[in-house]
Amino acid sequence: MKILVCTKLVPDTSESDVSIDKTGKDIATNGLKFDINEADNYAVEEAILTREAKEGEVDVLCMAPQSADVVIRMALAKGCERALRIEDPRVNVRNPLQAAKVLAAAAKDQAYDLIFTGCMSSDDKNMSVGAALAEELGMNHAAMVKHVEIGDGKVTVQRELEGGLLEVSEVALPAVLSVQTGINTPRYAPVRELRKAMKKELKVVNLDDIGVDENQVNEAGSKVELLKLYYPEVISNAEMIEGTPEEKAEQIAFKLVKGGLL
Repeated sequence: MKILVCTKLVPDTSESDVSIDKTGKDIATNGLKFDINEADNYAVEEAILTREAKEGEVDVLCMAPQSADVVIRMALAKGCERALRIEDPRVNVRNPLQAAKVLAAAAKDQAYDLIFTGCMSSDDKNMSVGAALAEELGMNHAAMVKHVEIGDGKVTVQRELEGGLLEVSEVALPAVLSVQTGINTPRYAPVRELRKAMKKELKVVNLDDIGVDENQVNEAGSKVELLKLYYPEVISNAEMIEGTPEEKAEQIAFKLVKGGLL
């Protein structure tokens, strides 16, 4: 089985103050650490587990600058065979549909049986790239996947729905699966495997190499424009009601009647 896993490099803002940069359209990255997107880390593990169960090979695909090589090498150390990194400043990475078009162009000629992505990125949270990637490649797709069983020419998945419900679906291969966090327990890479990962193939390409017209994936070609980022205004209209339970109930009832809610 030939498997691809898509990963993204995202800023770690868990212990850092986030500020908006001078353009007003992005966050200031000075001093921020970058790491693999959380959901993508689970996608890497699920891809490797699937390869171990069904044999085959796993490739890693990442659209990021050179600083992502550390994250990519970590995936290689965990058990992926090869990696491809797309680096091109012309790509409008803020638009998930354009990002998916670039990823699809890099993957289309490789005849993958299964492609794993994370369910969402921790920075933009669009939850769109997996579905858009499947559409670009003409593959079936399942999102919010919590369990995977590979069958003959198909994959049975459990999808997490609202309210904690699970949906069981059969998806014909080839397919793209967007996995939910918690689907597995991501492994740690042994030091000896990290050394081996430095010798594994990591190819870097741009739009010209994968045959993508920049006008289709740059900011000018986007149908959605990011106008600005801003901090949400904090407005509190909370009022503390004092008194006995009876007095509180009377005040609440009065306010509800006065406000036309009763």
